[in-house]
Amino acid sequence: MLCNVSEISQKKNIITIAGKPGSGKSTTANASARILGYERFSSGDLMRAIAKRRNLTLEELSHIAESDHSIDEEIDESLRLIGKTKEKMIIDSRLAFHWIPDAFKVYLELDLAIAAQRIFNENNDARKASGETAETVNQMCDSLAHRLASEQKRYYASYQIDPYNATHFDLVLDTSHNSPEHVAMLVVEAYRKWLEA
Repeated sequence: MLCNVSEISQKKNIITIAGKPGSGKSTTANASARILGYERFSSGDLMRAIAKRRNLTLEELSHIAESDHSIDEEIDESLRLIGKTKEKMIIDSRLAFHWIPDAFKVYLELDLAIAAQRIFNENNDARKASGETAETVNQMCDSLAHRLASEQKRYYASYQIDPYNATHFDLVLDTSHNSPEHVAMLVVEAYRKWLEA
């Protein structure tokens, strides 16, 4: 029987990490990249750069992106290019799992109230730099809920995808009670097993 190589899905040496705000995506991606010696890419960093370029907060840019698809297209094109041309990458991104289906796909779960507390406890300057204006944990929780709803609406309208649906992923971890280092070790361990399978 002849084998059609083009039909065989090749595993990529790429890990995509998605999850709710505050779940530790960036920290886990940084730690995992350090352990594996991989490069790192963050859609969030690119989104913040776009917001800064347009003199907007992340929340303002997110609302604009609901009708201005050029914002998501810029990010999506970066992800597609990485998927086609790169190896040994860790990508922190809501939709990288969709654009790079042959990657090892990780989802970090976290209760929204815990996420709000974590983000609120961050350095005040860092929060302000990202455009976050919440003055209480409750306001932060409301802000996160609006952001998630906006992103779900936006991504579903464009791609019919819910980026917070954990069934899209190879590994789902609840980061509520785990240190970032422990989460990174779990990701790397599961990824190595996935490569060997």
